[in-house]
Amino acid sequence: MGKLHLFLFLLLASASAWSQEVQVRGYFTQDSAQLGERVAFVLKASYPQSAQLIFPDSAHDFSPFVLLERKTFISNTQEGITQDSALYFLSNFSLEPISYLSLPVVELNRYDSLTHYSNEAFLYLKLNLDSIPEKLQFKENNVYQPLEKSFNWLIFGAISMGILLVLALLFFVFAEKIKGLFWKNKERLRWIQFERKWNKLADLLQQNPNQSLADELIGHWKSYMEHLRSQPFQEWTSSEIAAELEDKEVFKALRSIDMIIYAGKEEDSKSATTYLLAVAKLNYKATLSQLTNERVTR
Repeated sequence: MGKLHLFLFLLLASASAWSQEVQVRGYFTQDSAQLGERVAFVLKASYPQSAQLIFPDSAHDFSPFVLLERKTFISNTQEGITQDSALYFLSNFSLEPISYLSLPVVELNRYDSLTHYSNEAFLYLKLNLDSIPEKLQFKENNVYQPLEKSFNWLIFGAISMGILLVLALLFFVFAEKIKGLFWKNKERLRWIQFERKWNKLADLLQQNPNQSLADELIGHWKSYMEHLRSQPFQEWTSSEIAAELEDKEVFKALRSIDMIIYAGKEEDSKSATTYLLAVAKLNYKATLSQLTNERVTR
């Protein structure tokens, strides 16, 4: 029994002696700070190389401070003594004039652990005002200050939907009218292009009657008439075209230009080209009138 007591006494004495070799120190890098200001707290430990120490982490309660960030550094060992340190960035939200902080370092042993606390470091509260006046003085300001308003997506969506519905309704009501105007404008443009080219070819043929110009002129006229009436004018002969149009003068005009193409005669083509242009214009106006009537009927 005495040997057991002796053994326990020696074990406790050894542990006590070992623990006394662990030295922990902490301090703030500045002596004062404003409320909520970020400050640094340095925690250092010196201990035997064989010991194992754990520094506090984010799970520790740093009251009255709040932990913002923790940085650790590589340990340094010389002559069997290890130097270790950690840097804690804290904020103080306490209104006390002085705030205190002491952090623990846990030493792990084989069967138990020991906690070593650093010295109690203090931090003064720095106030922006030296003293609060008994009577507050307010600065008068009657200038209108505009406030930023958040964008109302609900109203924007409602307005957008309303605009789309109005456009859809207008299109539904005026779709046929818009379509008719589109085709009429297209026909007007086609007529302008036809007439411009026809007058140019007619003038050239009048100045210099030849088979090439006469053939191009008749082909241009037949192509345009084929478009207006949706009939195969290109395949028909002059007599067939005159019969379809029920116009003998058309036959005479086409025959006059055919004589230039097939017989090589130098005919006076002015009256023929003028009459054929008038026939084309008459059919063009009939097409416009038909487009208008179709839109009204619908």
